[in-house]
Amino acid sequence: MARAYTSEAAYSENGGERQGLWSRYTGNRSRGGFAGWSGSGKWRRGMLLAALALLLGLAFFLHAEVPNAIGNLGSLWETFLPWGGLLIVVLLVAAVLRRSATALVALLVPTLMWVNLFGGLFNDKTGSGPADLTVVTHNVNADNADPRGTAKSLAGSGADILALEEVSPAQAASYRSELGRTYRFHKLTGTVGIWSKYPMSDIRTVDIKMGWPRAMRATVRTPKGEVAVYAAHLPSVRVQFRSGFTAGKRDGSAEALGEAIAHDPADKVLLLGDLNGTMNDRALAPITSQMRSAQGAAGDGFGFTWPASFPMARIDQIMVKGADPVSAWTLPATDSDHLPIAAKIDLTE
Repeated sequence: MARAYTSEAAYSENGGERQGLWSRYTGNRSRGGFAGWSGSGKWRRGMLLAALALLLGLAFFLHAEVPNAIGNLGSLWETFLPWGGLLIVVLLVAAVLRRSATALVALLVPTLMWVNLFGGLFNDKTGSGPADLTVVTHNVNADNADPRGTAKSLAGSGADILALEEVSPAQAASYRSELGRTYRFHKLTGTVGIWSKYPMSDIRTVDIKMGWPRAMRATVRTPKGEVAVYAAHLPSVRVQFRSGFTAGKRDGSAEALGEAIAHDPADKVLLLGDLNGTMNDRALAPITSQMRSAQGAAGDGFGFTWPASFPMARIDQIMVKGADPVSAWTLPATDSDHLPIAAKIDLTE
């Protein structure tokens, strides 16, 4: 008896049916592809990846508990904490390649922890209400090749108060000359300075345990009342193979600056400067525990400032006490290795 075959099948010489192209394709996918995700094997594979995912989740949730005893590892982790999200992506790719459902489920833990920490930063919190003061701070870099161009750019930002850090003695005259056209009042102490459109008084150096001036305070008389303005440049930190995250001097200076701010009698206080640390870094707690970040309260996104060529961390800060941030943003790059930052402040709180 003759047999009829569809185009999807062919007759084999041994008397049986031979699989057609579609049948062979689906069969191969079943054996080599989809079968890898079927059955109980998908739950047994990738236990190590699952364990790493859970540990990563704990590292996010308990970031303040990661010890600093060895190379200040905790502060290093907190400095680049947002970038820990890349580890989630790496583990996700590994889980897919391993065909591990267990690892994929475990990855929900660090993902939720990361979103809990940083998800709010993706909302634009910029306010539309009136602002009484616009402030800008910028680490201008002692090796800046174009200080006059940098000063002109900052003056064009519309800031009422401007704080500069890392002003070298060789560049000081350039900044004074260029900024003096816009800001009538100014004071440069060591390598930090404040330029203001409004009168300043009670100007003094703030001792942050460095041995030379890197922080100052001034009372600025604005149309909405007096404001204590601090400009500060905390010690730099380094990541070294032998000693780890060397931040001891920075931590001591942060404690001294925090103490000065805590004892300041002013009702309204602004801190502008390069703190060489992020808001997540526990070492800055003497400061961050009593002040609000303008970027965190009224910014859009992470607002990374350093390095300017590929910003990876926000170590430059505008912080307020007794005032309300309305908006915060980064300014275009200058010839510095830091990006300048700006904020609008409401002083009527």
